[in-house]
Amino acid sequence: MRLFFDMGFTVAAALLLAGACGVAHADAAAVGDWRFAKDGDGLVTASLYATNKLITGGGALSYSPVLTIACRSDGEPRWTEWLQLNEAVSASRKITVTVAIDSRGRFDESWSVGPRGRMLVRDGADGVKRLVSARRLLLSWRFGLLSGRGQADFDLAGFDEAVGQIAGSCKTDSP
Repeated sequence: MRLFFDMGFTVAAALLLAGACGVAHADAAAVGDWRFAKDGDGLVTASLYATNKLITGGGALSYSPVLTIACRSDGEPRWTEWLQLNEAVSASRKITVTVAIDSRGRFDESWSVGPRGRMLVRDGADGVKRLVSARRLLLSWRFGLLSGRGQADFDLAGFDEAVGQIAGSCKTDSP
């Protein structure tokens, strides 16, 4: 009987320890939501998934858009940000993106449409600079004339550190 209680205590302790480790792991993942990459052409990037999902494929599939900030160590422009989508927009060159940073109000910008309409691009250090002190970014756009709007909501925790890491890799100043 005593063996049964000792084993029960051991199992309970193991479960408690596993739960504590799981909580610690979840906290570590929350800090490291930015994903970094560097390619052979001198492009250094940091990417972040949106906190929301977009529905595609007739409602059967969903995905989170990805915000990427990038610096090119050679050539211009040095700083770029883009939004990666799984579903194409119908615009071919430029698209109006409504931007909301924290609670400072909304404003419209013209972004370029990337390859196959699945990437919305904004060049220039000013776009990255305005996000350094921000906590939240909300982007909204139309997929097409008769299509609905897309929206991507980003929690920018760690943005300043991500920009600093990219700037260091590009051997340039942070915007």
